[in-house]
Amino acid sequence: MVSILKIKKKDEGILTVDDLTQAIKNSIDRRGMKETEAREMAHHVMNFFGYNERIIDNMLEPDDRDAFYMLEDSGILTTEREETTLYDGREWRIHYWLFKKERIVELAEKQRQKDASFGDDSVYDEITDDMWFGREE
Repeated sequence: MVSILKIKKKDEGILTVDDLTQAIKNSIDRRGMKETEAREMAHHVMNFFGYNERIIDNMLEPDDRDAFYMLEDSGILTTEREETTLYDGREWRIHYWLFKKERIVELAEKQRQKDASFGDDSVYDEITDDMWFGREE
């Protein structure tokens, strides 16, 4: 079963756990992250967002916030803030986290392109018939 959590944005498709998993896996470092760890992180992050396009920062625990900052560094998440004036004249700031869908799609696509480049071609296709026969000693 494929997990799909929708984030509705204007003129954009659906962000799936698979897309986010691939984006996380491809963004961490050159060696990547294990598929299971990336999927766990994707589920964890998606559970915060649910069907919303942004979440409020103060609902995060410090460990969760650290993971969100790591994903912000890789371009998967971004922040925004809103300022409002309270009835007593004080300024109040509200911080939000948002997905950067374009970056997620770009990172997920990178893996799909790698997979497609390998395709059905094999190194053995390039070996001539005379190379297949054992060498004489």
